Amino acid sequence: MEAVIAVIALLFVLFVAAGAYATVKAVGAAKRGVDRTLTQARRTVEDHTLRAKSFAQPGPAGELAQLRLALRTSMRATQDALHAGATEDESLKESLALFERLSAHGHELDAELRRLESEPDRAALAARLPEMRERTERITGAADSLRWAARDRARRFADDDLDMLSAQIDVEAGALRHWTGTDADGPAAPPPPWPETPGADAAASGQARPQDARPHPEGQADPRPAGEAERPAITPPGPRPAYPWERKTRPESTT
Repeated sequence: MEAVIAVIALLFVLFVAAGAYATVKAVGAAKRGVDRTLTQARRTVEDHTLRAKSFAQPGPAGELAQLRLALRTSMRATQDALHAGATEDESLKESLALFERLSAHGHELDAELRRLESEPDRAALAARLPEMRERTERITGAADSLRWAARDRARRFADDDLDMLSAQIDVEAGALRHWTGTDADGPAAPPPPWPETPGADAAASGQARPQDARPHPEGQADPRPAGEAERPAITPPGPRPAYPWERKTRPESTT
């Protein structure tokens, strides 16, 4: 009895532990989903704000907004392209490592551009703009180079696969049209005749048998055996069996 209670208690503890683990995993997944949604929403709001500032604010403030928008757009597009290609091409993992290093410089530049947006000294801001523009162009140029290289590599693999597939299809199409070559050379040879059935020989021998029954000239012996020559052509019928249920036939009366 004590063993049964111990087993039941152990099963209860296992069920509770499994339920707690599943709950923690579900809560963690939900939290990550919420964080991802919030991050995406915050990113969208920032992008729209920067786009509005680039059009609405003239001068250094508007140019800073344009630099931030160009930097964020290029880095995000390169990150998405590399992550999507790395799932199919293992060689892009090194490119991802390089992009992570470049991304650190991009985050540093974005933070510095954000701080310059609140700079009250417009003269100092205008003096810093050429440097910020150069750094932004270098980082976005490197990111664009990685992104286009990954896309060119994926397109090259797709073209090679398409060329190989086209060659295989051409070979298969030629094999399916193989009959055209035999028709061009000339008519095909006739098929061999079917073997004759054994019934044809028997019919031929049966047609020749009446000739053997003709009378032979005098002085010539019959080539058939004696028993075969004396056998009648039609076997006479045997006596008809009498059955007990049949009535006996009466002899005809003579008058």
